[in-house]
Amino acid sequence: MMRDGYIARYLGREYEASPDGDTVRLYRPEPAEGFEEVRPGRHVRVVPAAEVDELAYVRSVCNWRGQPFIVLAEHEAWLRVEYTGGKAPVAAELGLEEFDYGVYQGWAPKQEVTDLRESRL
Repeated sequence: MMRDGYIARYLGREYEASPDGDTVRLYRPEPAEGFEEVRPGRHVRVVPAAEVDELAYVRSVCNWRGQPFIVLAEHEAWLRVEYTGGKAPVAAELGLEEFDYGVYQGWAPKQEVTDLRESRL
């Protein structure tokens, strides 16, 4: 599973999360006590930030052709990746498109990707 966003540990369980000042919104796909349905398959609970055991930003990262990347998306046998090495000539060599100034993205075949893991910031 590719993740890119906040997570929070609350009462021994990990949730997708969204910090908002002194509170944190916790999300889950199924109903549960204290959670309100905001749309089908999406339930939210707002808790004080001080009650959250851990709050971190999690993203999927990998290496492709020996270079570091963030994984943005997955489609069939491909991963949408963003180069984090910061070298324009390397990005050009890899055939990446310049998505924005200094931001290089492309599609990498999953079978060529190595060291796919989650990074907590």
